[in-house]
Amino acid sequence: MSKNGYVLRSRDVAHLLDCSPDEVIELAKSEKLKAIKEGRFWKFRPADVLVYKRSIEKGA
Repeated sequence: MSKNGYVLRSRDVAHLLDCSPDEVIELAKSEKLKAIKEGRFWKFRPADVLVYKRSIEKGA
């Protein structure tokens, strides 16, 4: 596990949110989904993904 808790990559998050990794990256770039960029890769915390997933489920 990463020291800062960011352990999921965009493809992992895409699987959880049932969307493409490109859509996940756009969410991160637009700051709708909290993430950090390490080199070429975006990294996500599971808790942040869960918060985002709950927020979109409420809006649906």
